[in-house]
Amino acid sequence: MVVLLNKRMEILRQLATEAPTKIVMLVIDGLGGLPDKDGMTELERAFTPNLDEIASRGETGLLEMVDVGITPGSGPGHLALFGYDPVEFTVGRGILEVLGTGGKVSRGDVCARGNFATWGVQDVILDRRAGRIETDKSRELVERLSEAIKEIDGVRITYYPGLEHRFSVVFSGDGLCDCVSDADPQKDGASMRWAEPLSEEGSKMADIVNKFIREARNVLDGEPKANGCLLRGFSGVPDIPHLGELYKIKPLGLASYPMYRGLASLVGMDVLEVENNPIKLIEELQARWDAYDFFYLHVKHGDSRGEDGDTLGKIKVIEEVDKVMPLLMELSPDVLVVTGDHSTPSRMKGHSWHPSPLVLLSPYVRPDGISTFGERDCARGSLGIIPAWKLMGLLLAHGRRLKKFGA
Repeated sequence: MVVLLNKRMEILRQLATEAPTKIVMLVIDGLGGLPDKDGMTELERAFTPNLDEIASRGETGLLEMVDVGITPGSGPGHLALFGYDPVEFTVGRGILEVLGTGGKVSRGDVCARGNFATWGVQDVILDRRAGRIETDKSRELVERLSEAIKEIDGVRITYYPGLEHRFSVVFSGDGLCDCVSDADPQKDGASMRWAEPLSEEGSKMADIVNKFIREARNVLDGEPKANGCLLRGFSGVPDIPHLGELYKIKPLGLASYPMYRGLASLVGMDVLEVENNPIKLIEELQARWDAYDFFYLHVKHGDSRGEDGDTLGKIKVIEEVDKVMPLLMELSPDVLVVTGDHSTPSRMKGHSWHPSPLVLLSPYVRPDGISTFGERDCARGSLGIIPAWKLMGLLLAHGRRLKKFGA
């Protein structure tokens, strides 16, 4: 398999060198927000003395995840954080979910991310997340579907349960293509939007997807919340270079949610499932500190609380992360970056195009006089607004892992 790198990635690959330094990337999902009626974002309102202290010793700025005005999904946001231009390296969410649950995918298969959902009359989707049903209930429903719908028109279907309302499926058969639109209206209270082919090759796949969703409705009929499902993020196996090959690092990904473990696996990280708890996250980091030199830590519920419009809940998630920062700092990472993969303002109940706040700490920073970690303070920081996919080069440089360019 030959993967063409863009010019910047090729330069970094040529300059990358091994070094005895440790790099930690802590991602608080959906970190950025918008001011509330009192003029403060969730991050600005949160009590974060430890993150503020790190900001006072480091360099701050904002990350543009894709480009100005473009709202990123979690996949593009994370790919950018890992150094891949998300416009050049596109990955559907389906394969990330499947890989994150330990599923197997072969070339020619098509993966999709599933949501259990609450359907109303005339195919109106009342709740895209079925009230975030319990994981145990979701697994029970996945088992029911797997017994009832094993194949459609000769296409085999393999199921993988996820957390809460989420699951994933793999379609295996001849003539399949991932060039189909999401079978998902993308908002509550809207009429169902059925899958459509995005090219002539996608006609068979779109037909299979819509048949599957209709059959699932029959199987789940009578369920009070999860009486149907939605599918999105259709994707096959992408060609993407691994971080270790590119940058001479040994990376580890620590995440509770399957999709983020899938992302880490896709770019060549070893992956470990951890509890959705910041303390457990740091404990697992401590236990594996000597075995790796690049650590990706993911905290999910900042995004979830933002999507639910739960301002206080998002503030609590940020404060819980702040409380464990002293434990992380006891490890004395050579390079630490804290940021998000996108903004999820609770005012908007969804992802937004606003850049994500960023703080970077290493022995080689030029402290910029910012004393608190917040969106508007970071906007005044010395790093300015950086395309997120260029962040990796900065981390490698601060980790003394790049040779000089040119004579």
